[in-house]
Amino acid sequence: MSATVSVDRIDEKLRPADLDDLCDAADAAIRDGGGFGWVEPPPRDVMERYWRGVLIVPDRFLFVARLDGVIAGSAQLVRPPRNNEAQAHAAQLTTAFVAPWARGHKLARSLTLAVEKEARAMGFGILNLDVRETQQAALAMYESLGFRRWGTHPYYARVGGQFVAGHYYFKDLTAPDEQQDETPR
Repeated sequence: MSATVSVDRIDEKLRPADLDDLCDAADAAIRDGGGFGWVEPPPRDVMERYWRGVLIVPDRFLFVARLDGVIAGSAQLVRPPRNNEAQAHAAQLTTAFVAPWARGHKLARSLTLAVEKEARAMGFGILNLDVRETQQAALAMYESLGFRRWGTHPYYARVGGQFVAGHYYFKDLTAPDEQQDETPR
């Protein structure tokens, strides 16, 4: 029996069970080194406030990936500030992760494609992202989807007392792309 994968954009508040799943998945990803800023998981109440807060921030959109109905990962699409006319053409894909227990089901790919689709629908021509150099599977996945690395920051993050480089990517959403028609089933 194959697993069921789905991606949803959460526009309102999270149901209690979904908030629990999202916190559990984020905690597991952070502990596995796939954090999105956190090096160690924060206390549960901090994590819950963070996710609730994401939903009230203007111009920030939360996407969740479910594996057999359980939230196992997420990503966010962020519009540029309204006063930044010069960069109004570019959105940011950020805070993407998949829990270690759910990897291997193309959830990260499905999340990325859903964010891309939404960014195109909002009229953005460019999608930017950045990721730690230690996230080798994520780097390979983004590159396979047509993201182009344009720079590296050697002091991007500090983990365990050591600096970790980060890579910066962009994707031209106006270019023809064979990947854009893939949708999770």
